[in-house]
Amino acid sequence: MVKKPEVLAVIPARGGSKGIPRKNIKLFAGYPLISYSIAAALQSNSVTRVIVSTDDEEIAAVARQFGAETPFLRPAELAQDQTTDLPVFEHALQWLKENEDYSPDLVIQLRPTSPIRPRQCVDEAVALLLQHPEADSVRGVVPSGQNPYKMWRLDGDEKPMTPLLSLEGVDEPFNSPRQALPPTYWQTGHIDVIRPRAILEQKSMSGTVILPYLIDPRYTVDIDTPFDWQRYEWLVRNGDLDMVDPASRRRHFPTKVSLVVMDFDGVLTDNLVYVDENGGEKVASSRGDSMGIRLVREALPIDFLVISTEVNPVVSARCNKLKLEVHQGIKDKVAVLSNVLQQKGIPAEEVVFIGNDVNDLGCLQLAGYAVVPADAEPGVKRHADLVLTRKGGRGAVREFCDTLLEKFSN
Repeated sequence: MVKKPEVLAVIPARGGSKGIPRKNIKLFAGYPLISYSIAAALQSNSVTRVIVSTDDEEIAAVARQFGAETPFLRPAELAQDQTTDLPVFEHALQWLKENEDYSPDLVIQLRPTSPIRPRQCVDEAVALLLQHPEADSVRGVVPSGQNPYKMWRLDGDEKPMTPLLSLEGVDEPFNSPRQALPPTYWQTGHIDVIRPRAILEQKSMSGTVILPYLIDPRYTVDIDTPFDWQRYEWLVRNGDLDMVDPASRRRHFPTKVSLVVMDFDGVLTDNLVYVDENGGEKVASSRGDSMGIRLVREALPIDFLVISTEVNPVVSARCNKLKLEVHQGIKDKVAVLSNVLQQKGIPAEEVVFIGNDVNDLGCLQLAGYAVVPADAEPGVKRHADLVLTRKGGRGAVREFCDTLLEKFSN
């Protein structure tokens, strides 16, 4: 029997990110950014061990929560802004050898800032390197968005430009049609598979013989700025990509929505209650939410209703004003939702449920699509198909209504 190669996945994640503070554990489409890289390793068939190299105990705790090991904390001098990958991987391999007598056959780098990966990315890249013993590494690449033969060097504002590259047989490649130029490729952060000898002996993160693993450019993601963050969260939710996802049950947006069912507190309110000296209670709601519901009803054959555990009359008062069917004082929300769907003859796959807390989990799972506000409980977010960017009572429902109008209005 041939021994399965020992394949170590190392995910570098220092704590001192400047562009997006704490980005490695910041929620990205509902899950910590680092969890996407951990999932890529854990869901592969070839990776045998997953380690996060970090200097930060909070990052280490999140990494362990999602299934990675953190056998050491990286020294602070290896977690600076200018620290390169090489000393980080040297440290990891040397620590494992010295403390555990562990030496992998291959080591994989999975950068957290490239979270959107094809499902087969890791296994295919590993297989490619195993098939070529002469190669030192495999690196993920995509077709370059801009051809470098059309790029320039500037020596000063008022000095002539010089071409970045020359091309044998072509006098002016910068004036040539793109189709006439050689195709070029851009390395991505999706995956590097490396033989440890390249790191430890050649002092290189790639070695000299580097094979390409070509990735569909639709998956090209490198998060550096808050704008990148928003744009790529949209891609996760709307790109219809067959990607590695820590939410293994995350479902695509329904092709038809007949009913939107909502919790009240924490969805139509900000989950706070204001109590006066006589014990009277008040809550805060968003007028934008009510406008969103009205716009959807006017444009689409979609209805709304509320199922709430709360017994306070404020629930019925607010729902009556919005002309929403309401079931309140409900302990078993799943039973009520099941009964409503049976009475209305609506299949569960055409139902969206918006909830925010643990008592909504049953309905979130029963409905065809599960949505939560940005400030939903962390454990509930892990069961969501869509995490909104706005908070409950602060425009979350309006945001989802705008999504319905965008997807289904002609």
